[in-house]
Amino acid sequence: MIEIAFYAPGLREGDNVLKLGHGLEVFGGVHYHVDVAHDIVYFDMETPLVTVAQLQQVFTGIGLQPRVVGKVPEELMPRRGADTIRLG
Repeated sequence: MIEIAFYAPGLREGDNVLKLGHGLEVFGGVHYHVDVAHDIVYFDMETPLVTVAQLQQVFTGIGLQPRVVGKVPEELMPRRGADTIRLG
């Protein structure tokens, strides 16, 4: 089980929790729990389905500045060159 948590100040304001849920729909297999009292979102998954950067983009896409709580699991770190395709 891979787990990571983000602190996202302002999460409980307005409809940010709903927007976050819509943004996370694209990541099937990523489970999350929102602690609205503390603006923290806990994620867990069986295999590395997303990177930290992808999760952060969901938060920043709704105007929040997330911060990782604790250590980032190695499995969620971006692999060097994994997103780069060289042609020619």
